[in-house]
Amino acid sequence: MHEEFVQSLYTKHQECPRCPAPSEVQNFFVDILGLLFPDYCTREFDSAEDLDRYVTDLKEELKVLLTRNAKQSPAPIAEVVEHFFSQLPEVLNRLEDDATAIFDGDPAAKSRPEVIRTYPGFYAMAAYRIAHVLHGESVRIIPRMIAEQAHAKTGIDIHPAATVGERLCIDHGTGVVIGETSVIGNDVKIYQGVTLGALSVKKEDAERKRHPTIGDRVVLYAGATILGGETVISHDSIIGGNVWITKSVAPGSKVYYQANLYHASDDDPNLVIFTKAGK
Repeated sequence: MHEEFVQSLYTKHQECPRCPAPSEVQNFFVDILGLLFPDYCTREFDSAEDLDRYVTDLKEELKVLLTRNAKQSPAPIAEVVEHFFSQLPEVLNRLEDDATAIFDGDPAAKSRPEVIRTYPGFYAMAAYRIAHVLHGESVRIIPRMIAEQAHAKTGIDIHPAATVGERLCIDHGTGVVIGETSVIGNDVKIYQGVTLGALSVKKEDAERKRHPTIGDRVVLYAGATILGGETVISHDSIIGGNVWITKSVAPGSKVYYQANLYHASDDDPNLVIFTKAGK
């Protein structure tokens, strides 16, 4: 190689001497997932003490990642590690509920182990819930690396800063996007191709709420696009496939797409239909 090119590469490596590789972060996530769910674990434990020693090893693994992370949390690393592991019982409870929601919501699911082992929606939620804890500790980059690994594997993009309630069911999932400032309530069901996005992608809006709020017990069917930080899909609403929404809808609304023109149904004030122009 040309000497100047080699020197420029060396300079870049010196500028990033402590950046954990994506593969290392991915391995840590898979190890945590395997700790919580034996379905993903590649090792066996002879006793509870043996498993406890493994937890100690995982703490050291996280400590090394945080030490090498170019964007460290302002809190001491040891505190971040201990707090992260103290949150794992709650993460497990949330993921167990997510698995149950997927199983109950999909007639094709024959068992909860099938959901846990094979469903992309569960895997993406596992990555989100683990990454979200780290994000809550002000850890930067690493949570995004975990989320993006799941995105690459499942086609489901959930920003670790999003707020997601209990028992989320993501069915099929490919193409789902949940933006950074999205807020999702409890018992929500999301089908493939749904976007919870922003109306503006200007950098000056980075600190604003740019993504929608989804209330409890809402169903978002395939291809629905819901945009804007002030947009609220109120509780118990049903959003049909391929609908484009930039305004809030009332509780118990049903929004369907038939063609192009937005109007409210005369028969049902909570039924909003998109129909052909002039109809």
